Amino acid sequence: MLKVMKWIHCGVCAVVALTAAGCAKAPSAAASAGPPAAPVKVATAERRTLPVELRTIGNVEAYRTISVKSQVTGLLIQVHFKEGDPVRAGQLLFEIDPRPFQQAIQQIEANLARDRSQLALAEANLAHDTAQEKFARDQARRYEELAKQGVFSREQSDQTASTAQAMTEQLRADRATIDSAKSAIAADQAALGNAKLQLNYCFINSPADGRSGNMSVKEGNLVKLNDIELVTITQIQPIYVTFTLPERQLAAVRERMKGGKLTVSATPQGQAASDTGTLTFVDNSVDMNTGTIKLKATFPNSASRLWPGQFCSVSLRLNEKPNVIAVPSRAVQIGQQGNYVFVVKADSTVEMRTVTTGEAVDDFVEVSGVQPGETVVTEGHIRLAPGSRVKVQS
Repeated sequence: MLKVMKWIHCGVCAVVALTAAGCAKAPSAAASAGPPAAPVKVATAERRTLPVELRTIGNVEAYRTISVKSQVTGLLIQVHFKEGDPVRAGQLLFEIDPRPFQQAIQQIEANLARDRSQLALAEANLAHDTAQEKFARDQARRYEELAKQGVFSREQSDQTASTAQAMTEQLRADRATIDSAKSAIAADQAALGNAKLQLNYCFINSPADGRSGNMSVKEGNLVKLNDIELVTITQIQPIYVTFTLPERQLAAVRERMKGGKLTVSATPQGQAASDTGTLTFVDNSVDMNTGTIKLKATFPNSASRLWPGQFCSVSLRLNEKPNVIAVPSRAVQIGQQGNYVFVVKADSTVEMRTVTTGEAVDDFVEVSGVQPGETVVTEGHIRLAPGSRVKVQS
């Protein structure tokens, strides 16, 4: 009995020992396996040519803003466009009742015809009186010769001379009448031209290509001469982007402008695509209150991506830096010791490496501390530490 109990006790101890041994081996296996590899996305450091750019915030301005007003007083009878529509130069926008102006033209044309008839009558009178004056002068000379010979009396000779003098004065009157008629015709023609111009003002055309704004007057309303704004036409092709730079950068900008036009890119807020334009204006003075200089770039804006009043990110390209080492901007992290990147080594572990950054353009940044061809982590940094194993994902 004692032997059986001893055998059972030894068996239990053996089982307990085996169980303890198995438990001791399990942690060491897990420890040797280590944590799972962290999934990351990577990119390769490469040599690139990066542009040297000045970045700031700008404001989009219309190339031209035109306030359309009526130049005559009348009833607005028709509008030939819709608010917000694009319009072309010369396109008919508004029509004011032309009938009063047409009647005025007809009246002036009638006055012109009358004055022309009076001119013709005055010219005919002049021709008649010229012939009469010539006959009177010839008769006066004959009577004067006959009076000297005693055939006619001196009184009769003087009478014919007075008649000839009267006819001469009549010619002067006829010429004055003709001049008056010509002046009246000139006045009528000027009045007719003005009346036709007033009639032309009844048809209001767009002065430029652009986009129409809000209409402040609707059809059926009476509009007055130069009273209220009917609509605003805003030209957006081309378009301006205005921005400011610190005065310390003015010298670099002016120096680069000597070599040619400078390229400016503008990206409206909330958009990924950017437009490219040219620097066309540098203000003639620095703002003493802010210490900045105002600049303006012109953009073709063919896609109408830029809109007046928008704020946008502006990049002014000054130069290019060739053959620099660049990595994607999202690969660079900020730590207590400065900027760093995680470099993936051949054994799929990462090395934390401190870097110095330079120019940043688009999605790339210049770095020193990384060699071309090395692989850097671009996504998944939060799970990494020096020596961590990684699994590269596409």
